[in-house]
Amino acid sequence: MNILSVEHLTKVYGSGDTAVTALDDVSFSVEVGEFVAIIGSSGSGKSTLLHLMGGVERPTSGTVRLQGQDVFARTDEELAVFRRREVGLVYQFYNLIPVLDVVENITLPVLMDGREVNESRLKMLLEALGLTGRERALPNQLSGGQQQRVAIGRALMNAPAVVLADEPTGNLDSKNSTEIMRLLRASNRRLKQTLIVITHDEDIALMADRVIVIEDGRLVRDERRREPERTPRTVAPASVAGTGSFSPRGGAAYRPAHAAEGVR
Repeated sequence: MNILSVEHLTKVYGSGDTAVTALDDVSFSVEVGEFVAIIGSSGSGKSTLLHLMGGVERPTSGTVRLQGQDVFARTDEELAVFRRREVGLVYQFYNLIPVLDVVENITLPVLMDGREVNESRLKMLLEALGLTGRERALPNQLSGGQQQRVAIGRALMNAPAVVLADEPTGNLDSKNSTEIMRLLRASNRRLKQTLIVITHDEDIALMADRVIVIEDGRLVRDERRREPERTPRTVAPASVAGTGSFSPRGGAAYRPAHAAEGVR
């Protein structure tokens, strides 16, 4: 079942002689629970594509549908709510709030909505991300890898329909890069979390179920490497990249809000 559909998406910056086409008539769909890597050289349009899928920018033409709903039929205010609730965004430079601690940064999307924090999910994420004991640390008291784990926790806190990660390891050393990708892959496999990663790293692309190649704003290749898992696994508590478990209370895998009731 498709959770995300991109239909004839085009983005043009400027006009007339100075117009630049960053994305040119791109179409594809993503299944529930799929891990997709979108690769391309610098300036190819891959980050623009991610921003459009996440409702960060509006397209010049074309449509993005998430769970069957037209993303850009929303007002700007509705788009802000959409980004907090339906999309988990992870960026290269973490984008943490310097004066907020680990827990406050992770729960920020929930608090901005004026909603109650799901304490069991927060505890599960802190354990899985190896942040237990660091709950009250500020960003400047964390390593780069720890800061990116906080950013991942923030993206997963609302159990979004899809996680969009833009070069999530681009600012990390090789050890931390491997750990972050293991965590993202674990969220994809064990939570059945749909994951789309923008990258120029071929090793990261090889971890994905499917690889999409963007060149000069156009989709030039779409290759499925393996079939995504159709149902979430039932897993016993086990280490995820050495940092805890994505399975709360030793039972069934924790399911995102679009797959189970009562999570939010």
